[in-house]
Amino acid sequence: MNLFDQISEDIKAAMLAKDKIRLQALRGVKKEFLEAKTAKGGDGELDNDVASKILQKMVKQRKESAAIYVEQGRPELAEDELAEVAHIEIYLPKQMSAEELEIALKEIINQVGASGPQDMGKVMGTATKILAGKAEGRMISDTVKRLLA
Repeated sequence: MNLFDQISEDIKAAMLAKDKIRLQALRGVKKEFLEAKTAKGGDGELDNDVASKILQKMVKQRKESAAIYVEQGRPELAEDELAEVAHIEIYLPKQMSAEELEIALKEIINQVGASGPQDMGKVMGTATKILAGKAEGRMISDTVKRLLA
């Protein structure tokens, strides 16, 4: 079962369970999936790789929104955003720990032959392809900077 079908099934389950936060999060996901499926130039299909990228984008947006709500003194809205994040992250592949990421990046640095901060572009180009979906871009970037310094 692909992610689109899984989300559709889970929306039904959330409706039956009367889980408002989960239902809201999953409806938002399905909306984004439908927009991607019907986008200009699309073939009407949505593979799991594209769906995962959409989910990662949605998680990032909600985390940023939650941070803004906290800054503005609206913790109740931040809690709602973070609750949605928890429901969306269920469908993402397991993220790498900081230790796993560091080990993988050290391997990539050795493969590329990077020797200092001037090689960051080479390392990031390779790392973002290899680690796509396994680690957040900002975390990859920060770790690469630290390792090359």
